[in-house]
Amino acid sequence: MSDQTEPSGASALRKPGEESGEESGSPVGRRQVPRDRAFFGHPLGLFTLFNTELWERFSYYGMRAILLFYLTDTVADGGLGLDDTLGTAMVAAYGTGVYLLSVIGGWLADRVIGARRSVLYGGIVIAAGHVSLTIPGAGFSYLGIMLVALGTGLLKPNVSSMVGELYSREDSRRDSAFSIFYMGINIGSLLAPILVGVARAIGGYHAGFAVAAVGMGIALVFFVLGRGLLGGAGDVAPNPLTPADRPAVTRTVLAILVGVLVALAIAWAVSGGFGATTFVDALSYLAFAAPVATLWVMFRSPKVTDHERSRLRAYVPLFVAAMLFWMIFEQAASTLAAYAENRTDLDVLGRTLSPEVFQSINPALIILLAPFFAWLWVRLDDRPPTAVKFAIGLTFAALSFVFLAGASAYFADEKSPPWVLGVVYLVQTVGELCLSPVGLAATTLLAPKAFRGQAMALWFLAPAAGNAITAQLVQVTEGASDTAYFGGIGLVALVFAGGMFAIAPWVTRHIRAGAESEKEAALQH
Repeated sequence: MSDQTEPSGASALRKPGEESGEESGSPVGRRQVPRDRAFFGHPLGLFTLFNTELWERFSYYGMRAILLFYLTDTVADGGLGLDDTLGTAMVAAYGTGVYLLSVIGGWLADRVIGARRSVLYGGIVIAAGHVSLTIPGAGFSYLGIMLVALGTGLLKPNVSSMVGELYSREDSRRDSAFSIFYMGINIGSLLAPILVGVARAIGGYHAGFAVAAVGMGIALVFFVLGRGLLGGAGDVAPNPLTPADRPAVTRTVLAILVGVLVALAIAWAVSGGFGATTFVDALSYLAFAAPVATLWVMFRSPKVTDHERSRLRAYVPLFVAAMLFWMIFEQAASTLAAYAENRTDLDVLGRTLSPEVFQSINPALIILLAPFFAWLWVRLDDRPPTAVKFAIGLTFAALSFVFLAGASAYFADEKSPPWVLGVVYLVQTVGELCLSPVGLAATTLLAPKAFRGQAMALWFLAPAAGNAITAQLVQVTEGASDTAYFGGIGLVALVFAGGMFAIAPWVTRHIRAGAESEKEAALQH
């Protein structure tokens, strides 16, 4: 990528140590965001956020790797004894809740406490949740799951938005920075299933959850000790509440409460009573409504300019493609975990694999392939355009399920060899590298200034909605064969991928129209 200058007509690159009040959404002179190149050509603040996210993801994916098995294992073996369909739906609903709560985390960071404190408080809540999971008893387990979801909602969108704050809008290192940041995520998620799986084999499920708790503790240490390297990034809420905002905030809170009650009422009417499935369904309805409401608020806000609305229009189809991609990809902890346990031959060279180890394949491949993709985008001068990258990513995700459907049909009367899931994860990983780091970077670039944290939360609402689709699908397709389930999803996703290719030129035109300088527009080749 070529060197880029500051937005809004500034004529020169910022020197290291110079702050950009416009980038942060805070007044000039309030803080000094570093622009140095000490960490692989990037600011040292990226080192702090890299390690924070690495260990937070270690804790998250470590817990997630064994969650389905814990929910569905017998009480005698240390599990909670749920049936397979409900357990799978609950894991998907848990994923929905994690990402759905990111809206709250993004709003609090934007309007009240800033990104840094949101990350800090979220990390503390996550740690408390993991500790609760180490205590035997269903009540402690459900409390721990809820705390981890709440804390992740506070932390996850704001770590990513702080990465974006380290760079000017036209800094050519932005995509590369998110690729490095993404590497940290995958180092953590590679190690987690392996180490947590070993702990579970030795000391049971609660020992595995204890390993996840230690990971979150390390993340907090890195974040607190590395604050000075951030140069104040995330310290200031970019769109702070004023007394005049209080009536609107009150109305919004009441609207959310009403929405939750309506979702519960609809779920109760559909299921005919209150139970675990009622809450799974209610979360699903909220996950579908949340991105629609968030985009509606952004489009109607007087703080959003015409240029920013053009970018938002371009973002809508990107969001839909991301939602469908994550609907497939996030099944690693649900349907693919069940496939690994029940439909895969785990005996390899005289040793028995643990089913959770398959969840380390994707991050291992990311670590191997991410440098190549980071080089590739630079080599291609960031071509193809963002929308085409999204379409390619969704295509690969769809093909992974089409392949798994064929494999499950071929091995209908026996268990699949381990390489089948290996191929599935390889194909999904290629798609992920086309879509996910690019999506993170595009979100920070396309977000309106007044909604930067909430726009990042909107990005995480894509997997929330994707998980919600899964939670519904596993219930309505109960009893369907693996071939029908995976094949149906894969073929429908392929159709949507074709539609994304078709409208890619329209998306690119709107991104260009919303650019704040000619050089920024030129990035969309």
